[in-house]
Amino acid sequence: MARSSPTPPSARPVGSATRGTTNPNRLRRMDRWIAATHGPQLRRAADPVAVDLGYGAAPWTAVELLDRLRTARGDAEVVGVEIDPERVAAARPYERAGLVFLHGGFEVPLPGARDRSPALIRAANVLRQYSEAEVAEVWARLCARLAPGGLLVEGTCDEIGRRHVWVALGPEGPRTVTFAARLGSLEAPSDLAERLPKALIHRNVPGEPVHAFLRDFDRAWAAAAPYGALGARQRWIRSVLALRDAGWPLADGPRRWRLGEVTVRWEALAPRGGTA
Repeated sequence: MARSSPTPPSARPVGSATRGTTNPNRLRRMDRWIAATHGPQLRRAADPVAVDLGYGAAPWTAVELLDRLRTARGDAEVVGVEIDPERVAAARPYERAGLVFLHGGFEVPLPGARDRSPALIRAANVLRQYSEAEVAEVWARLCARLAPGGLLVEGTCDEIGRRHVWVALGPEGPRTVTFAARLGSLEAPSDLAERLPKALIHRNVPGEPVHAFLRDFDRAWAAAAPYGALGARQRWIRSVLALRDAGWPLADGPRRWRLGEVTVRWEALAPRGGTA
């Protein structure tokens, strides 16, 4: 993909305003995954700047992203980008060294040089309001803004961050899908279906790979019920092991599974007939 430049400040931002719903710690699962799995790339980045795209009516998620990224790299920076200028004005009092807020959208403006590119773009609960047909264009636009070795993380979670599903993409396109949950509140893995990102949520129907994955996950969860006596974590781990043994291409291991996560290669869940 050709890399684009930020839209000049006078141009109209690309995209539409979201509902703006946000809560402190809502994105903690995604943030911790980013810091752990993308930390090595962030430490090698020439410009360790990350974008919290569409942070919402309050700036909490951008503030928290900076704190969590700095566990991986102490000089990381975060730029909160919002298409609603009133939200930008409300966030400005929270600016500090390494944290700024800008008016913009999918063109992903950054302060400083026009050719500056982010090492990370996080877009959580942004594409939920868009149509599935629009996802491909948005993904391509955002991936084209990434620096070499950069990462786009796009997904959806519930209001307090108990259940979350996200897609990780590089400049070349989608790589993986991660399912993450607070295991104590999970009755079955398919509870996560309502939090599938826009590229997948309408594909949770028979004949589609994501439906087959959640079906197999539920079956593995039921078979692992005896391990529930040892705690939900052990039941989750046993269920994920069964998925791996059944041939699902997992991209992580027990260290992440213990946190209530599992990451699957994108190609195993990609919609049939293509999509984003």
